[in-house]
Amino acid sequence: MQGSQKVRHRQADVDGVTVFYREAGRPGRPTVLLLHGFPSSSHTFRQVMPIIGDAAHVIAPDLPGFGMSSSPTVGDYDYTFDNLSRTVERLLDQLGVERFFVYLHDFGAPVGYHLATRAPARIRGLIVQSGNAHDDGLGEQWDSARAYWAEPTDERRAALPDWLNFAGTRDQYLAGLPEHVRILHAPESWHLDWERMSRPGNIDAQFALFTDYANHVARFAEIAEYHRAHQPPALVLWGRHDPYFDVVEVLAYHRALDRMDAHLYDGGHLLLETHAIECADLMRTFVLDNS
Repeated sequence: MQGSQKVRHRQADVDGVTVFYREAGRPGRPTVLLLHGFPSSSHTFRQVMPIIGDAAHVIAPDLPGFGMSSSPTVGDYDYTFDNLSRTVERLLDQLGVERFFVYLHDFGAPVGYHLATRAPARIRGLIVQSGNAHDDGLGEQWDSARAYWAEPTDERRAALPDWLNFAGTRDQYLAGLPEHVRILHAPESWHLDWERMSRPGNIDAQFALFTDYANHVARFAEIAEYHRAHQPPALVLWGRHDPYFDVVEVLAYHRALDRMDAHLYDGGHLLLETHAIECADLMRTFVLDNS
C-alpha cells in the first residue's frame, strides 16, 4: 500500500562526527536526499518519508549541530555549508549512494548546491522548498543581514533580529501565518528544535552558519551557471506566507530551469508541517517521472 514504508532510524560515524539519519524504502531504487533547514532536522520529513519510500530510497540526515547528530563546538568543527556538504557527501559514500534527487530547504539549499556544483552528474533532480538561490527571494527583511555580512561590527550585529532563542525558533514555524494555518502546526516541533539548539556551544554554531550564508549568496552566479549548463528537472514547493524567502523566488527558478513544476500552498516556511501529504504525493510522482 502506498505510504506504508516504515522509517528506520540510524547513525553513522563520519570523520568522528555522529550523524543521525532516517531511511526509508529500499537501496537500489532512486535515492532521494532530504536536506533540512534551520532550525529543524530530519524530523521535518517524518510524514513524507513513508510515502516517498514507496517509490524511492530515502535518506534524511540531521546536519551536524542539528537534531540528533553531534553538535561539536565551533573550534572542533568547521560550520560552513561547504563543510556540511562534505560531511553529507561522505555519509552518502558510506551508504553506497552515487546519484540522487536532492531536497533543498532553507540552510539545506547551500549544502545541496555545494553537492550539485561539485559533482553535477550525481544530481537526478532538485526538489526546492523555500530554498533560495537567487537575489529575487531575499527581500528587505534581509537588509540587516546584508549590512552585517558587508561589515561585521558589534553595532551591526546588535541590529540583527533576535532569532537565536526559543521565540525565534517558534517564529520559524508560525511567523506570518494566518490563524487558520497556525493552528495546524504541532508545537512539539519547535520545542524539539530548541531543546537541541540549547546544547552547549550550539548558538555559536548557528551564528557561524548564518554568517557563512553570505558565501552562499556570493555563489548565486555559480549556481545560475549550474542551472544553465545542466538544467536539472525541478519540483518547487512554496508556502505563500513564508516571511523569510519571498515568493518571487519561485519565478526566478521558472526563468532559470526549462523543466520546472511549481506549487504554491497556503502555508509558511516549514511547509511540510501543514502540507506533508500534498507535497509527498508530488515528490513521489516527480521521482517516478524522472527516474
